[in-house]
Parts: sequence; structure tokens; C-alpha cells
Amino acid sequence: MIRFSTRGEYGLRMMMDLARHFGTGPESLAEIARHEALPATYLEQLAAKLRKAGLVTSYQGARGGYQLSRPPADITVGDVMRVLEGAISPMVCATEGESDLLCERQVFCSANLVWERVRDSVAQALDSLTLADLVPPKAPLPWMEMDDRSYQPTAVRVAQ
Repeated sequence: MIRFSTRGEYGLRMMMDLARHFGTGPESLAEIARHEALPATYLEQLAAKLRKAGLVTSYQGARGGYQLSRPPADITVGDVMRVLEGAISPMVCATEGESDLLCERQVFCSANLVWERVRDSVAQALDSLTLADLVPPKAPLPWMEMDDRSYQPTAVRVAQ
């Protein structure tokens, strides 16, 4: 079966955490590790790949850390997974993009159609979701309600 590694799983969780905190400044890997219960040393490796690919930006110093390089709505799950897992490739003959690997049966193999459909379906699923889709907007606290006229939170009135 097609299975993603911990690189993809942990990296996506890291990116979702950064999406939750988008616009609030850099977040340290220690904070992300604590929020997501992930090993910080592993996140360092993933962050380096994501930075090199331009999906996150790093900042040095006491208040340093990482943040998304674009809004969460502009980063797809497919973007993240391809950086961390590589091209979608259910079989050698159905590797996404250009591939140096060819199967000698590829020209006459009718099973190739199955693998190409699997690849395309996985790609469509990953590319159809953005980080914003996975991280819902922050809901008002339960003891708050929205004032319809100004969209400002107001305290809930308790009936006496």
C-alpha cells in the first residue's frame, strides 16, 4: 500500500502548527515540538528541507524561529509532501514528473494505467487541500459571542 513516512507526517504537523500561528511572528522548533509532541532534533532536519524549498523562512536570535513564507491558503499539502517525501510514485513507471527510471515493460504493460490513475488521484487529493483547509480559523472562546454589528467579541450576558 502507499504509505507516507514520518518525514511527511511530522512535517505536515509542523506546517499546520506554523499555519495556526501565521502572522504572529517566528515560532521556535522547541515550541512546535511541544505543541505537536514531536522530537525537536527531527524537526530541525525537516525545517531545513522546507526552508530550502522556500516554504518556511527562518529567523536567528533570541526571538528567532520559523514561519510560513506564504499565507496558509497558498501552501498545499502536496507542496509539503513533495518536498519531504519526493515525487508521487506508486510504481517506477508512474513516477510524477521526469524520471530516469524506466520499466522495460512500460511500453506494452496494461497495468501502467492503474498506477498512473493512483498517482493522479493521490496528487489531486494532496493538491486540493491547503494548510488553511486543515487549520480552522480560531473560534471565539465559549464564554464569548460575536456582536453582529461590529464583529467584535463581547461578553455573553447571563440571564438573572
